[in-house]
Amino acid sequence: MRIKKMIFLSLLVSLGLVIGLFEMMLPTPVAIPGAKLGLSNMVVLITILFLGNREGIVVAALKSILLVVVTGSVTSFIFSFTGAMLSTVSMSLANSFLKKYISTVGISLIGSAFHNIGQVLAACIVLNTLSIVSYLPLLLVLGIFTGYFVGVASEYSVKNLNVTFKGNINE
Repeated sequence: MRIKKMIFLSLLVSLGLVIGLFEMMLPTPVAIPGAKLGLSNMVVLITILFLGNREGIVVAALKSILLVVVTGSVTSFIFSFTGAMLSTVSMSLANSFLKKYISTVGISLIGSAFHNIGQVLAACIVLNTLSIVSYLPLLLVLGIFTGYFVGVASEYSVKNLNVTFKGNINE
């Protein structure tokens, strides 16, 4: 891996960590357990679109792991990591196979849905109950709004990154 790319990936992981910490400090917009804005997922989507799927998975994994190291919240790691990995893999697959059919916003919406599905699945396993699934429809509806915002912001960011780096980040 080239030095420039490694530095850029490090910056993306750091940015995702800082945004994730900031997001943890914000009050939850709705009284639903697990509902968050998902702003740090923007960094993962930008990484997938700008650098590639493998790099996106690395950034998502490191962001989740480092959030646990910084916050000490091991329980939230299980939910965060499961949602992040399912979301990142789904966005990577959408980016690889559906890119010519859907926009960045569509990729983000897929990621948002799978992030919620991953967290609910993790909660069902950890809490040993299926009643948590009743939250999923509401989380998916809320995810439409956050997924849309993340998609629009990511598309704008990637356009600017392409202009700034002129495609030479991998050199």
